[in-house]
Amino acid sequence: MLLAAGEGRRMGGVAKPLIRLQGVPLIRRHLIALSGAGVDEVVVVTGHAHAAVQNQVQEFPVTVIHNPAYRQGQQTSVRAGLAALNPALDAVLVVLVDQPLIGAQDLTELIAAYKKGGRRDSPQVLLPIVNGQRGNPIVLNQLALASILNSEANLACRHFVESHPELVQLYKTDNTRFITDLDTLDDVQALTRRMGWSIELPEPLAP
Repeated sequence: MLLAAGEGRRMGGVAKPLIRLQGVPLIRRHLIALSGAGVDEVVVVTGHAHAAVQNQVQEFPVTVIHNPAYRQGQQTSVRAGLAALNPALDAVLVVLVDQPLIGAQDLTELIAAYKKGGRRDSPQVLLPIVNGQRGNPIVLNQLALASILNSEANLACRHFVESHPELVQLYKTDNTRFITDLDTLDDVQALTRRMGWSIELPEPLAP
């Protein structure tokens, strides 16, 4: 599940899925990565700038879900996306579109960690931890998916680990791509300096 619905408030309304890294929009980079990692089914959740984002994914074999309640926070998009997935899936990756460096190898790393340590007989959420900092994407098993949809559990909450320790499998890694995101213009500038890559921001768009 690829979350691409946010308003980009801290960027002045920039549609983050349309940010171009080395000329390629983030939304397309993620879809290419998911395909390269062998993910069977992809649901893209849109909200802000829906039409422009949808236009970028038309050539990909994905399901697009528009979340009309996206202004109420990421959790509404999480639930909309989870509800649209095939409940028979073994596991679900929850991917954030504003993580610019995530590639197929990173998703494969998480999937391997899930397969190595994940439980199948109880709900489980695999959460990457880098130098003590929570990262993304996360991986949910089938039972966790059902449990979350049938409860008030908030995957978008920063205190999810503390609130639901029984669900969480921590995956400790030094892969900083899991904690690199673009929330503000300062983040964009810092990544440009760090990587030396071209990052182009789209004009702010109406919802």
